[in-house]
Amino acid sequence: MAREDTQVDFSIVVPVYNGELTIAILVDEIEEAIKGNPCHYEIILVEDYSRDKSWEAVEAIAKSNKNVQGIKLSRNFGQHYAITAGLDAAVGEWVVVMDCDLQDDPKEIPSLYAKAMEGYDIVVGKRVERKDNFFKKAGSRAFYRILQYLTGIKQDATIGNFGIYHKKVIDSIISMREPIRYFPTMVQWVGFKRAELVIAHRGRETGKSNYTFRKLLNLSLEIILVNSEKPIFLMLKFGFIVSFLSLCLSIITVIRYFSGYIKVMGYASIILVITFFSGLILAFLGII
Repeated sequence: MAREDTQVDFSIVVPVYNGELTIAILVDEIEEAIKGNPCHYEIILVEDYSRDKSWEAVEAIAKSNKNVQGIKLSRNFGQHYAITAGLDAAVGEWVVVMDCDLQDDPKEIPSLYAKAMEGYDIVVGKRVERKDNFFKKAGSRAFYRILQYLTGIKQDATIGNFGIYHKKVIDSIISMREPIRYFPTMVQWVGFKRAELVIAHRGRETGKSNYTFRKLLNLSLEIILVNSEKPIFLMLKFGFIVSFLSLCLSIITVIRYFSGYIKVMGYASIILVITFFSGLILAFLGII
């Protein structure tokens, strides 16, 4: 825990999930990376109810290192909620957010800070050469393209959580108490002077990503529905298109009926009612 009588320059917020084998290495690498800077810092490890012994590892580090603070969540809320918990506790003038799997390289923290000192409130790491497998990179690119189309906001698949943020940026983000959290989009939304810095992206040291396909799909749907109104307008347009096509079909059906091509009683009226009102229902749902 950072000392209350000392001004904290850096807060490093790390969401931890199944990081038993990496968290001690990460803390050592963070301290090694910033030891050349004469500053006071705190490392906030937010344990997101892991399935391994991550919390025991966090407790052991926090007991032996006064600069480390551990926070344990009551259940598995998810990475971006864990980040929020860490941001709520952070008191540093500058806040670094990074993952615990060692793919975000702590050696890049001084570079991010140096870039921020050029007059930026936000400096995010740009992972040009991602050390992920093909399917994860392809899925990430597809998701960000869809998100960009639906939100109308430029999205970049090479940018994640890793970055350095001034306290006024963090204060703006934590003032947003939306129930669905996605840190990169919230950073974009609050504005402020922003820069991107190309950084190294390391391969995974142990294990595999904790994001299953189901978790990624659920997260994607939540983010899109929360940050975009375009799905509603698409549904509205689709409803009117269906209604228009049903009107055309109705005219054709009536002509075929009086021409004697339709012999089944009630067929024409059923088709007309189903198609026309299905389109109207979709349109009115969009309006609502």
